[in-house]
Amino acid sequence: MINNKTVSLSGIAGMGLLALSVHAHAAQEVRIATHVSAESPLAKQVEMFAERIEERLPGEFTFELYPNGQLGKESALIDQLQLDTIEMVNVASGVLKVDDKLGFFDLPWLFEDRENVQRAMAAGLEEELVETIEDNMSAKVVGIYENGFRHIINSSHPIETPADLDGMKIRISGGDFRQQIFASLGAVPAKIAWGETFTAMQTGVVDGAEAATYGFYGQKMYEVQDYLSLTRHVYTPSFLLASPRFWDSLTDEQQTVFSEVADEMRDDAYAQAAEIEQSNLDAMRDSLKINDVDLAPFRDKVESVYENYVNEYGDDWLKIVRQTAESS
Repeated sequence: MINNKTVSLSGIAGMGLLALSVHAHAAQEVRIATHVSAESPLAKQVEMFAERIEERLPGEFTFELYPNGQLGKESALIDQLQLDTIEMVNVASGVLKVDDKLGFFDLPWLFEDRENVQRAMAAGLEEELVETIEDNMSAKVVGIYENGFRHIINSSHPIETPADLDGMKIRISGGDFRQQIFASLGAVPAKIAWGETFTAMQTGVVDGAEAATYGFYGQKMYEVQDYLSLTRHVYTPSFLLASPRFWDSLTDEQQTVFSEVADEMRDDAYAQAAEIEQSNLDAMRDSLKINDVDLAPFRDKVESVYENYVNEYGDDWLKIVRQTAESS
């Protein structure tokens, strides 16, 4: 974590001169909050960003990092950012609610793999996302990285075919398209607060949940569940955002450095997210059964979800993803 820094000002004659020097060199405070754990990809991306800004602009900023929802849940962080009461946040699916077209990321089995995500982003998808987000919310998109692929953990049996989900009560997050995924596969989507999901599993209120691996691991869900199926049914980006007032307070040079650092760390952020996922899986392997999944039968079952999206919002983003999948 980047902590407050103190600067020793010695050898300066006179209190007036001392005051002027402190004012001239005072570091600008930057609070960056996430709604998820300190071990999540989002929190680690924030650490990476703050460390690299400090390397490029030493002493100009004091970064205070707030993971674990210390400053509020995701929706509250997004509200605070737009009200200019916090400088930066790194958030995920909450951003997708600012425009219905961003429900794109709730489309099931959209990306072949993480490399497909990276190629699609580089081929123009990231640029489209930035424009859409900045047109619909009061925020500067500094960088787009990864929250992760989502999988299914449950207490009943491995998920190997669509039929394995029939009748299962699954805790989900996300919007309408996410609900359509599970409903079209015969599951019963359940809206339960994330903090209450462990107890809901323990007491049988739900049979399982869908989330990124760091969520399962951080909440110790492997203690009350028996199976983790790597369904990769949805991929969610993370969005490093700055408040308008904070961004405008930066000098042209500082804005350039912030943008350069955000771009330059992109590949490292993706690699780090992959490492976190693998580390979480390795740590849970002794406590539950983990299985890979043949995704083709699942894709066949959810074609109607794609049709509904394309009819409403067009297929321009979908073309980018499919073209970059084919180029692998």
